[in-house]
Amino acid sequence: MKTYAIAAIPADGIGPEVISAGVEVLHALAKRQGNIEFAVHTFEWGSEYYKTHGVMMPEDGLAQLKKFDAIYFGAVGAPDVADHITLWGLRLPICQGFDQYANVRPTKILPGIQSPLRHAKPGTLDWVIVRENSEGEYSGHGGRAHKGLPEEVGTEVAIFTRTGVTRIMRYAFKLAQSRPRKRLTVVTKSNAQRHGMVMWDEIAQEVAQEFPDVHWDKMLVDAMTVRMTLHPQTLDTIVATNLHADILSDLAGALAGSLGVAPTANIDPERRFPSMFEPIHGSAFDITGKGIANPVASFWTAAQMLEHLGEAGAAQRLMAAVEQVSAEGIMTPDVGGTATTHDVTAAVIRAIAAS
Repeated sequence: MKTYAIAAIPADGIGPEVISAGVEVLHALAKRQGNIEFAVHTFEWGSEYYKTHGVMMPEDGLAQLKKFDAIYFGAVGAPDVADHITLWGLRLPICQGFDQYANVRPTKILPGIQSPLRHAKPGTLDWVIVRENSEGEYSGHGGRAHKGLPEEVGTEVAIFTRTGVTRIMRYAFKLAQSRPRKRLTVVTKSNAQRHGMVMWDEIAQEVAQEFPDVHWDKMLVDAMTVRMTLHPQTLDTIVATNLHADILSDLAGALAGSLGVAPTANIDPERRFPSMFEPIHGSAFDITGKGIANPVASFWTAAQMLEHLGEAGAAQRLMAAVEQVSAEGIMTPDVGGTATTHDVTAAVIRAIAAS
C-alpha cells in the first residue's frame, strides 16, 4: 500500500467546496484501486486567515508544505481583501518558493458539454497550454514613486532570463513530443517587445533543434486569440509567457464550455519540491455557498496530481468517471445542467466504484 501525503489548501470562495469534493473522490478512488491511499492534511490559510493574522499564511508556510508529496489548492481571492495581497501572499509565494516553473493547463471539450464554438465537439479542441510560471511579467519587480502626486510613476518590470526561457521551452517541446500530433505553437509579442520577447523567440529556435520530430510554429498573442476561436483544430501544445498564457488559458477554458472544468498543475519538473494542483476558475464569490460550484476542474486537477505522482492508472480511472458522468448529463449550471456540486461528486464516486 502506497500512501501519499497531500497538503490541501482550500483557501477562499468556492475553494473549500471543490477541494472537499476532490478529497472525497480521491478517497473513493483509493478504495477502488486498493493499492494506494491519501493522507490529507488541510491548512486553513487564505483571506480569513489574513483578516486574523495579517498574513495569508504563516512565515514558515513553505517549510510546513515541503514535506508533502503534493499540494491540492482551491482558490485565492476575496472581495474585501486586495487582489495583490491575496495572490502575492499565498499562491505566488508557493509557486516561486518551490520553483514550480511549468504551469500546465490541459483543455478539451468533455462529452455532453456544449462549447460556445458553433461546430466544436469533443476532439475538435484538445490542447495543453504550458505557461512559464516563475518570471516574465509576474516577476514582482518594479515599484511606485511620488504616490498621489501628478508625477506619480509605477513600473512593472518583465524579466526574462536565458535559464528561465530555455527550461520552459524544453519542457514544452518534450511535452509536444510525447503527444500524438507532435505539434507546438510558441506564443510571442516580439514585434512590440523587442528585448525579452525577441530573446524568447531566439531561444525557442535554439531549443527546437533538439526536437527535430516536433513541428512548431510561432504566433503573436493577439493573432493567437483569433486562431483559438476560428481554427482550434490547428493547435495542440502551446507555450507562452506568464501573462500571455494566463489570459489565453482562460479563453481556452471558456471555449471548452466553462472555467469550471479547467484544471492547472504547477510543476517542479526536477521534483526538488512538491508540485501544486489547482482548478483554474478562481474563488467565484458570486456562487460561494450555493452548492452549485462545478467540481470537475478539481477532479481533473486531481488526475493531473495522480499522473505526477506516478499513478497513471488511477488518473485514467478518475478521468473516465468524470467523462462518463458528463456524458450522462449530470452537470452543474455553468455548463447547462441542473445538478449540484454534491450530485456531480456522488455520481463520479459511483462511476469509480462501478469501473
